[in-house]
Formats: sequence, C-alpha cells, structure tokens
Amino acid sequence: MRIVKIKICGITNLEDAQVAVDMGADIIGFNFYPKSPRFIGPDVALDIINKLPTFVDTAAVFVNAHLDQIKGMIEQGFLNWLQFHGDETPEFCEEFKWYNIKTIKAIRVQSNESIEEARDYPTDAILFDAYDKTLYGGTGKTFDWKLIRDFGARVFLAGGINAENIAGAVETGVYGVDICSGIESEPGKKDHAKMKELFDNLKHVRG
Repeated sequence: MRIVKIKICGITNLEDAQVAVDMGADIIGFNFYPKSPRFIGPDVALDIINKLPTFVDTAAVFVNAHLDQIKGMIEQGFLNWLQFHGDETPEFCEEFKWYNIKTIKAIRVQSNESIEEARDYPTDAILFDAYDKTLYGGTGKTFDWKLIRDFGARVFLAGGINAENIAGAVETGVYGVDICSGIESEPGKKDHAKMKELFDNLKHVRG
C-alpha cells in the first residue's frame, strides 16, 4: 500500500501544530473562513508556520473568499496549498493555475452527481467531504466512501475521520486524508490523546 498523505486541519495554535508534526503529519491546515469556529488570522498562522519544520506543507482553507484576498496571501509566500471549500466555480479555481502553489477543491458529497461535478475542476487535487446544508466542513459526518473508489485523480478524503475509521479511510486508496473534528476536544483545539491513537492506528496500514 502506498503512503497516504496526512493533513491535520483546523489548527489554531502552535502546540497543536507541533504535536501533529511530531506525530507524522505531512500537511498542516489553517482555516481562514471568518465564520468558522476554527478561524485563524493570517498573522497568527504565519507566526505558527515560522516555528514549524520546512519539510511540512501548509494549507489555507478559504470559503467563498475574494480573489484579491487569496492572491495577497499567496504573495506572502508561506503557503503550499490552497483549499477552496465553498461554492467556488471551476473558472475561479483556474485563476490560480499560474501561481507556484497547489490547489484543492472541496466537494461536499450528496450523491454520484457530486462526484461527477468534481471532474470539472482544474485543481491539483479534489477533497471529498460529507455534505451538510449549513456547514462548510468540520461537521464530523462521514459519507459513503465507496462512491469515490474509481474517481481516478488525486483525492483527499475528509469527513468524520478518527482513530476508529482511519484504516478504512486509508484503504480507499486516496492520495491523502484530511482530519479535523475527529481528533478535537472542542472546535479549534486538538485532543492529543485522540491524535496519538489515530497515528498509532495509522502505522498498521500506512505502508
């Protein structure tokens, strides 16, 4: 089995970021959506990133953000991934094609039609998350993972992933798994015991 990328998202403080890196996270995600309980300001995120090892990738989560806001943050040079987690169109995502940064479009899965919709996006990866009619991610819900088995592109799997189901998530054959609420004590604060259990379980299936 190939090694799956582990993305720990919703980081709001340095301690959680450092623990995640020490345990083996490949990507640390920061949520720049002001309405999210995991929101973090760019200056605080940059301060955390400056204290992390350079081999760890960083990802910024945006929800229906203005084009100029995102481009301004790219130009600061501290991000490796952009994650569009709102209602962004393929045309909007294509605006970032010429930047030296990788892009992810999050799709909230309701049915096979949601999976097919993802094929229209010119991003470097697709993130499949559980659908909620009011929330843009971080719901703790899962969806039917069998729907994405034959998608055939670089895929991140998100939605309710925790220590109990991490093995099943990895066994779907995805490029990466995105973990947030499943290892939290409360929104925006990681539970280090839950995180350790997840990474311990991951060692048996990661390859």
